[in-house]
Amino acid sequence: MFHIALYEPEIPPNTGNIIRLCANTGTQLHLIHPLGFDMEVKALRRAGLDYHEWAHVQHHDDFTSFLKNSGCQRFFALTTKATDHHHQVDYQAGDCLLFGPETRGLPDEVLSSDACHNIRVPMKPGSRSLNLSNTAALVLYQALYHTGFEGLL
Repeated sequence: MFHIALYEPEIPPNTGNIIRLCANTGTQLHLIHPLGFDMEVKALRRAGLDYHEWAHVQHHDDFTSFLKNSGCQRFFALTTKATDHHHQVDYQAGDCLLFGPETRGLPDEVLSSDACHNIRVPMKPGSRSLNLSNTAALVLYQALYHTGFEGLL
């Protein structure tokens, strides 16, 4: 099983879309607080549709708690500041894809953590970033490809 972690997510529809992604791929979702929204907000429920019951969501009070209690084997932090690309990783079950808040990305203290390997998605020079839920899907499916889409039809 793979893991996706959202560090202080801000936009409910992105989190809802990622809940749906996790439910359909058997991926564990971690939400690192504080969240920029209430989990009962209508936009989150609409984007996640009725997938909440099939998604495995774990909440963490902060990044330190997440590192200690997530059960992840390796952590790959997605950032436009990285030089290594997401497709160059030899992903393994137990890996975690870590994403930052939509408006500011992961903070330097997370990106400089010894626990995290920073990776990026290739984009045109001068681009700011891709949408969070689109990036999560793109990178997760690359990881699933590396493991032969185990458990998926």
